[in-house]
Amino acid sequence: MTVFDELFSLLSPDRLLRDPRATGEGVAVAVVDSGVERGLLEEKFRKQGVAIAPIEGAVFRPGSAVPHPYDGHQSSPHGTTVADIVLTLAPRVKLYSADVFGPQGTCEVEAVVAAVRHAIDVWQVKVVNLSLGIPEHKLQQLQRRQLLQRAIEEAYFRDVLVFAAAHNEHPLTRSYPAAFAPPLISVDKALFDDPLRFAYRLRESVEFQAHSRGYLGPFAREPATSWATPHLAGIAARILSLKPDLKPFEIKTILYWMFRADGQPAGGEPAGARTAGES
Repeated sequence: MTVFDELFSLLSPDRLLRDPRATGEGVAVAVVDSGVERGLLEEKFRKQGVAIAPIEGAVFRPGSAVPHPYDGHQSSPHGTTVADIVLTLAPRVKLYSADVFGPQGTCEVEAVVAAVRHAIDVWQVKVVNLSLGIPEHKLQQLQRRQLLQRAIEEAYFRDVLVFAAAHNEHPLTRSYPAAFAPPLISVDKALFDDPLRFAYRLRESVEFQAHSRGYLGPFAREPATSWATPHLAGIAARILSLKPDLKPFEIKTILYWMFRADGQPAGGEPAGARTAGES
């Protein structure tokens, strides 16, 4: 047995993720999305006998220098489904809602950048979940592309993990910020027999796959990268509650080693997983 075999045995998913202390305690997570229906989540988890931290947040709109107050409501159900997944996997996180969509259902680069920076500077989060994609045509202007990339890089150098959803449909369509792969963790969809399972499968700049069905909301059961991303973010929050000072590259390495420790070949078809199109 080599030293790496010993490391893999210590980094097994069961050993880390089933640890009773791996609850997300002490980890702040920002869900940059379409807002969160706070009362709905509070009621759901109260009925389950699970105590969650008070959900706070802000609303971000293009052209507004300061965020608007969060009133506990969503612009659309998408963000609530995402937040519910994070809390299902890591119920003791401190969750912040950054609503960047509004009632029109579209977001602009400037609002996403403002939300990410606010999450880092004001909320001091350790994890940012971006279950959204900005089409490449919206980043044709070099200034806008650089603005987004700098925000992602700033998060990385401030020890903040950013999880971003890959594009759902066309494999040749690049969706940002997931295409900025090195400073963040990009997530594709798959279906696993356990929501705490995931895979490393590098394809078109996207590195990880996670479980892609949610638990709450009108479209939660439809497999999507939007639901896969908070599954992996929740897994990372569980790990961070065991060792909060881990850096983004360390978390990415641990996730990769956990996948290998689970007996999976690098880049191969993960056991216990099916593509999102399979029943």
